[in-house]
Amino acid sequence: MWLNLYLVWSLFLFIFSLLFFMMGLLFLLNDYSLMFEWILFKINSVCFVYIIYVDQICMFFLSVVTFISSMVILYSNFYMGNYNYSSVRFLMLVLLFVFSMFLMIASPNLISILLGWDGLGLISYCLVIYYNSLKSYLAGMITCLINRLGDIGLLISISWMFSYGSWMFMFYTNLIDQYLCYLVILSSFTKSAQIPFSSWLPAAMAAPTPVSSLVHSSTLVTAGVYLLMRFFNKYMVNNIYIVFISLLTMIMSSLCASYEFDLKKIIALSTLSQLGLMMCTLFMGLADLSFFHLLTHAMFKSLLFLCSGIIIHLMGNCQDIRFMGSVCFSMPITFGCFNLANMALCGFPFLAGFYSKDFIMENFCFNGLNLMVMILFYLSLGLTSFYSIRLFYYTIITKFNYLSFHNISENISMMKYSIMFLCFFSVVFGCMYMWLLNLDLSYLLLPFYLKLLTLIMVLLGLYLGFEISYIKMTYKFPTAYYFMNGSMWFMYSYSHMIYTYNYLFSKNFMMNMYWGEFFGGMGFSYVLLKMSNLIQLYHFNSFKIFTMIILIWLIILI
Repeated sequence: MWLNLYLVWSLFLFIFSLLFFMMGLLFLLNDYSLMFEWILFKINSVCFVYIIYVDQICMFFLSVVTFISSMVILYSNFYMGNYNYSSVRFLMLVLLFVFSMFLMIASPNLISILLGWDGLGLISYCLVIYYNSLKSYLAGMITCLINRLGDIGLLISISWMFSYGSWMFMFYTNLIDQYLCYLVILSSFTKSAQIPFSSWLPAAMAAPTPVSSLVHSSTLVTAGVYLLMRFFNKYMVNNIYIVFISLLTMIMSSLCASYEFDLKKIIALSTLSQLGLMMCTLFMGLADLSFFHLLTHAMFKSLLFLCSGIIIHLMGNCQDIRFMGSVCFSMPITFGCFNLANMALCGFPFLAGFYSKDFIMENFCFNGLNLMVMILFYLSLGLTSFYSIRLFYYTIITKFNYLSFHNISENISMMKYSIMFLCFFSVVFGCMYMWLLNLDLSYLLLPFYLKLLTLIMVLLGLYLGFEISYIKMTYKFPTAYYFMNGSMWFMYSYSHMIYTYNYLFSKNFMMNMYWGEFFGGMGFSYVLLKMSNLIQLYHFNSFKIFTMIILIWLIILI
């Protein structure tokens, strides 16, 4: 009998998750970090060294990544079908994806960060096109091209830091140029899908659901946030312009999720909204709270995707929420976990998302923001509850609208263990992280109405979302408004405009036949021809040429 590699790797990663968590507690208790140097090879006096930097942030993040990866691999053992060559190939791609994340998390210099960064981009492309369909090919190409823009920012940063003498950015506290930090921020924005690079995130839903769970919870999209946390002391922390961009991302994704009917796309847009919240928190100078929300968000977001995969699988690959009413009677375990994760996403009291969101909103009140920004923050918080209760309404309260004789039974085998583990941590992780790890949070004294404002916005969003979904009010808006929100505020058009314009510009006769040829292949051959003529003059052995060369060198030396 064949040894099931899925179960072996799931157990292996789960053990490492516990180990990383205990090491993180040890580093936090003693307040120290470690740096390992591995000499790859030497050339005379030059040493090529690979460095690993380990501290409590690295250990806790690795613990969450390995735990979610183990649950996803255990889930994939049943979800990906029979145990054969194709499923083993999928497992190897997932493991390479996790390993690339390891390289990025534990790297203290830009060269090794780029190694993990490009690994994430390449393997995410392979996973998005896994189903080998036209839709997945297009989604993979959009994902790859937009993420390559971020790679350009990192490559320019590496070239810029060449003049510093080292790529170890931790050695330079106040010496790093501000423009270099903006390049790193650009790279992080492409990975975390902030405006104007948001179009690739919903397109990446063409990947298998376990991959979506891993990508949207703790790996690809959170890589940009984690990179900025490492550069936190190097750039201006209170940059209102970047806060405004992240705030627009939150509003845009929340509004688009309120008009979407694709189950996976709604969850993907909720990820985009939470990434905007993390970026806003980070650029307000609250790095600890941003990291706290990153970890809690990873737990309930992976649970949301895994539950949605079961629902889609049992409904014959139907992703339209208008067909999913009253399915909770056929799938009680799945929908119980799904709605618990949905409430954690809203910030419902005493679930994982509540502890991080409540602290973030309270700290925003102390940050000296203007009234308009505060209104938009609380509006985005209410919109999160709005699309969450809308999802709850269409999947549970409405009537079952799928095929009349379609028989649904919750035969999920090993998958239920994954979602129940994640369900447990979606409840207790926020409280556990807050009290067990003793976060260094300042004492906040707020007026009573500001203290209750977060809870009021959550409850108001739940109420309005239910009422508007019940009376079908969203159907009464004009078609143009639907089109704007369905296309993510025309984000797809912006992304495609650059490539389309370049293609049309290249079809121009003058550009194609003259300028394009001169600066392209013909121009390069012309330069080579002129250089070869100079070399031929040198080989003529003319006495005048040798005399001129000697005189030029004498002038230079003198």
